[in-house]
Amino acid sequence: MSVRYATKARRGIAVVVIAAGLALAVSGCGGEGDPKKDKPAATASTPQGSGNGKQPQTEAPTETLAVLKGQEGLELTLYSAQRDTGGFLTIKGTLKNTSDAPATITAQLRGNETEIMKHGNSLGGATLVDSAGKKRYYVLRDTDGRPLTTTGLSSLAPGAQSSVFMQFPAPPTNTTEVVFQLPTFRPGTIKLS
Repeated sequence: MSVRYATKARRGIAVVVIAAGLALAVSGCGGEGDPKKDKPAATASTPQGSGNGKQPQTEAPTETLAVLKGQEGLELTLYSAQRDTGGFLTIKGTLKNTSDAPATITAQLRGNETEIMKHGNSLGGATLVDSAGKKRYYVLRDTDGRPLTTTGLSSLAPGAQSSVFMQFPAPPTNTTEVVFQLPTFRPGTIKLS
């Protein structure tokens, strides 16, 4: 009988040792020290004159590549088309409602591809046309089929704007100009950096 109690005692000690080890491992994984001492405090700044209810821009555009007019007073201003080392091209801009009435972001902007349609409203219908290379580039998707673009747009209040992005496969480096197309908007030619 004493062997049975000794075995139970050893199991109990083993459980306590394992639990203590796990507790130490979990507590050691989380901290980077006091965040107030190690990192500067994040500050939010808003552009002057943004107290009119419009959303502030997160990135100030340096130049305008194209301004595309759409339905219901929507206007898409593209200000950045940058290649990255991974072989991608990211286009950034702002979608603005220039009308005096709320503008609904239509489902047509997401395009008509089944994989993109099932993930809700987005700018997944955007394409780039390389006329010289005779190729069309579509918005990239992640492994679940979600478009790598701004999603969740439903409407914009009068005068409101929203920062947007779209990511495409990068055209060859000798391609310096492409035509940007988005359903319900007029196409526009943009220069690539």
